[in-house]
Amino acid sequence: MRTFKTTGIVIRRKNVGEADRILTIYTKDLGKLQVKAKGVRKITSKRASHIEPLNIAVMTLYKGEGMHVLTEVEATNSHNTIKSNLSRVGMAYHICELIDSLCPEGQEQPEIYDLLEQMLQDLGSKEKVGEAIHAFEINLLTALGFTTSSHDLTGSKASIFIESILEKKLKSRQIIPQLLQVQKPIS
Repeated sequence: MRTFKTTGIVIRRKNVGEADRILTIYTKDLGKLQVKAKGVRKITSKRASHIEPLNIAVMTLYKGEGMHVLTEVEATNSHNTIKSNLSRVGMAYHICELIDSLCPEGQEQPEIYDLLEQMLQDLGSKEKVGEAIHAFEINLLTALGFTTSSHDLTGSKASIFIESILEKKLKSRQIIPQLLQVQKPIS
């Protein structure tokens, strides 16, 4: 059968049609995947809250001829600490944008999953996350083979280097400095 279970982190979602969504998830065993979640925008959908961005969820997927289709889902971590703080949501958006832009689809890279999961935990618990985000950018570039530890990527050089790889501007790069200035301790 073509049905299987996997654990993934929802990094992006896009509304399609009247009731469906296309999710971009990052899994430990399959890498980045596009998944169609049918009917989740209906008021009666019980799956909608489980597939919010930043959620870690156990998903049952069906692999048809096209895109994977979500059949069952249960969130295991919703990262409510991040979602309750606007500046942390913005930083999490930056992290998800990096993963979505730099990682190829369908390539198993468990170290990237672990890096993403750890960064989300740090983002929810650390008071000062600017250094953690910079370290995440460097570790992501190194794990993907874009750089070595000998490159000087201090300050904003990492973001500039990432934009040169992508050949486009990062949407979140403009707001990160502002978010780091207004960040308040977790209560």
